[in-house]
Amino acid sequence: MMKSNIEYRDITSKNTEVISQVVETHRFPQLNCRSWRLAVETNNIRDWTKVPTHCLKYVSYYMLGKQYRLECEAVANAAIEYAKSIKVGPHDVWIFDIDETALSNLPYFSRPDVDFGACPYNETLANEWDSAGKAPAIPAVLEVYKTVVSLGINPVFLSGSSQKYRAVRKANLIEAGYTSWILLILKEDNDTRSAVEFKTSWIKSLITSEYRIVGNIGDQWSDLIGENPGARTFKVPNPMYYIA
Repeated sequence: MMKSNIEYRDITSKNTEVISQVVETHRFPQLNCRSWRLAVETNNIRDWTKVPTHCLKYVSYYMLGKQYRLECEAVANAAIEYAKSIKVGPHDVWIFDIDETALSNLPYFSRPDVDFGACPYNETLANEWDSAGKAPAIPAVLEVYKTVVSLGINPVFLSGSSQKYRAVRKANLIEAGYTSWILLILKEDNDTRSAVEFKTSWIKSLITSEYRIVGNIGDQWSDLIGENPGARTFKVPNPMYYIA
């Protein structure tokens, strides 16, 4: 089992003032932000476009504090325990999403012009960040990846990230510690399918090619639903954005 003292790269110093101002109860007149996050994570609130303004401080505190890391580790520990229980075959595959799963975009989302998803989506800013290829690993998910590889399970990265960033994404994954895989699947810009449709189609292709999907880990429900998403699915938390 993983230790709970894994630390992210230091991206929190400029947010110290924001964190210190979070009210203790995280309650606001409009809604209870803790309950909002629970409803988001359980897929009861859907199709939302940005974090409610009154929940900005709560989400920033959660993402930069220890609770987010602890919850990622809890998911990862369950995934690792399950992976070790599998009787592994040569065609076994574990699917990894990339953004907010294998890699963290917190350095981007902590910027004041993004505000942890409380600002409307800005495609220009997002593309600038994606093209830089500087996202760090989420340590807990990296541990899942290392375990999967050590057991002989084949990693597949399946992401709705743009195909035009393939070289950048590949280099970023390797730099972050994800050094090998059998497939890196990204989405063409002219592909208008939803995330569920896109990922389900590729999973069907893998199954048709006689691969067995033994595990699937992602941050969005659209990573984990659809036809035959895997023998076991694992969701890491992400209250910053929603992808259908």
